[in-house]
Parts: sequence; C-alpha cells; structure tokens
Amino acid sequence: MQNLFITGYRAHELQIFGQKHEGIPFIKKAIASRLTPLVEDGLEWVLTPGQYGVDLWACEVVLELKQTYPHLKLSIITAFQNPEEQWKEDKQEYYRSILSGVDYYGAISKQPYIGPWQFTARDELLLRKSDGLLLVYDEDAGEGSPRFVKEKAIKKQQHEDYPIITITSEDIQSVAEEERMSEFAYDEDLPF
Repeated sequence: MQNLFITGYRAHELQIFGQKHEGIPFIKKAIASRLTPLVEDGLEWVLTPGQYGVDLWACEVVLELKQTYPHLKLSIITAFQNPEEQWKEDKQEYYRSILSGVDYYGAISKQPYIGPWQFTARDELLLRKSDGLLLVYDEDAGEGSPRFVKEKAIKKQQHEDYPIITITSEDIQSVAEEERMSEFAYDEDLPF
C-alpha cells in the first residue's frame, strides 16, 4: 500500500470541543498503532480531508512519524477553499500549524462552500487516489459523517482490492486502559 486515506469523526461528533480534551491522546495513539506497521511496510502518502477532528489528529500523528520515517508524506485535500475561515481563532491557528508540515495541500473547489457536492467530489478523489482506508468509526455508536466514506469504500472494495481498516470506540478504550495501567508504578524497593 502506497497511499492511505485517513478520516473519521469530526470533533463535535465525539463531543470534543477543545484541543485539551483527555480523549484526543488516546485517539492519536490508536491511529499511530494502526499506521506505524503500514509505514514500516512502505506506506508513502497519508491523504486526509483535513477537517477538525480525527483528520487533523491523524495529521499530528503523521507529522510525528515523519521524524522517524522521513519517506512518509502528508497531504490535505479539502472540499473547498479556506475551510477554516469559519472556525474560532485557536482552531485556525492549530490548522495553520498542521498545514505548515504538509507535503501537499489542495482544494477540490477553488471557491468557498457552495454545496454538499464539494464533499462528495473530495471523498471520491481521495478514494480514487488511495490504496486503502483507515477509518475511525463505530457502527454501533450510531450515525456520523464517516458512514458516508465507509459506504463508498465498501463499493470500491467490491471491484478491487481496497482494505478498510477501522478504529472503533472499543479500540480507543483499549488504548486508554493500557495507558492507565502503565501509569501504575510498582515500587521495586518494597520488601515483599
């Protein structure tokens, strides 16, 4: 696999409204655990829509991995021009800090938001240009924006080899539990 499309929930779909939310590090670790073996097997590009939430947290993971795996490249392809303009200032600054590390940035439409067709065109391009999908999505959790990408990826999978790797809420919970267990320090100086 050379090109991987990564996406998932928007932050508000996870009830996350700030960068200091305690769940974000666990989501990032879950992404890293799935992404690292792919990078070690030769993954070259990570492609993402760059929406606020899983997309940008995945970008952070990729930027960290690039320090160890300099061959890895990151691309953000948005649905329309300047999607961050409507965001709060702190989110805009965060987005711009991510953009400073990407290897390729583009927008499907050179206009501001006009309609949902822009998202459809973006997703179709990302699916067409990728060899697989890493999706943070939990079907048991109900509806959410990742459902539409998964439906399109399943259709693509029916015609070609297109792996779909999912990270569910259970996967993230496992990461959180492992982290919490590792925080317990056992005192080696105990006499028993």
